[in-house]
Amino acid sequence: MHLVDLKELSQNMIVAENVYSKNGQLIIPKNTALTQQMINHLTYYRIISVPILDGDIPNETQKAIQHKSEIEQTHLQKLLETPEYIKFRECYTSSVQALEGTFNEIIFKNTPIDEHNIIIDTVELFQQNSTTYNIFGMLHAMKKIDDSTTAHCMNVSIICRLIGTWVGLDPVELDQLTLAGLLHDIGKCKIPIDIIQKPGKLTQQEYEFIKYHPSFGYDIVKDMDLDLKVKRAILLHHERYDGTGYPYGVSGDKLGDFESIIAIADVYDAMTSNRCYRSALCPFDVISNFEQEGINKYHPKYILTFLEKIANSYINSEVLLSNDKIARIIYITNKLTRPVVHLADTSEFLSLEEHPEIYIQAII
Repeated sequence: MHLVDLKELSQNMIVAENVYSKNGQLIIPKNTALTQQMINHLTYYRIISVPILDGDIPNETQKAIQHKSEIEQTHLQKLLETPEYIKFRECYTSSVQALEGTFNEIIFKNTPIDEHNIIIDTVELFQQNSTTYNIFGMLHAMKKIDDSTTAHCMNVSIICRLIGTWVGLDPVELDQLTLAGLLHDIGKCKIPIDIIQKPGKLTQQEYEFIKYHPSFGYDIVKDMDLDLKVKRAILLHHERYDGTGYPYGVSGDKLGDFESIIAIADVYDAMTSNRCYRSALCPFDVISNFEQEGINKYHPKYILTFLEKIANSYINSEVLLSNDKIARIIYITNKLTRPVVHLADTSEFLSLEEHPEIYIQAII
């Protein structure tokens, strides 16, 4: 056992002893594998360091990890066999391939962008799914098949259209936002493939080079007949409301609606994707991350709407809790990651706000 500073904690580290708040509340039980929600919770309770287990993982922890994996796989397999998914997969796969071809035409042949034709597949994919839950379920399943930059652009475009619908954009703006989402990462096509697909973590030099991709993207489209809001969104989608983004450190109301929406969709899709240095996060881990720091980093109008809508989309969904119990989400509280749930085995109602030691670890 050794103490690890809060900033050095990462997913799947095993907690060696019960962790309590300063008021004596149990926050994380002994032998628990850390999730991002738990790490954020430790920050909330101002815990400085945590005892982490050395050596072999305890049997009970191994069983819990295996159980989670089996339940997630079963849930995914059920989705993959539905007619809705099969139809979505066929349309999605052909749409991503077409988008990649369009990107190549734009970059290497300077082909003008046909705004209607480039967004038509995104609009069709969006319209195939009647609920937010369905949309995110389909996109999550597709990550098992295609997690390329082009697929990411498609995902971000669909999520942007969803956010734009929530906030009441008119049809013209909705289509322009959809286009901006599709093109937001086109500049990554100028980054060497060995950096984009590097299996390990990027060096600082490689990361600094990747940070040029918004500028590369803007250079590609700046002379094209596109709405200025679309061009700005490509250039500024990595800027943050608190000024901590790049490439220019633009902040606050100097950021437009499109780049503000894309920033949220971009980060959500990235955090729910597998990376070499971490597994894809559960949606409630992502919500927890946004709650922890996103209120300052992102435009309040859009981040608050996004988080509330995402959380509420999981009402009536079955979840796996960190205590290995199955439950159904009944009610979303002001603390979005701490809903009221209905336990499957005892039929009891449980408020996670009153049980800080219990977390949602998977949607099933």
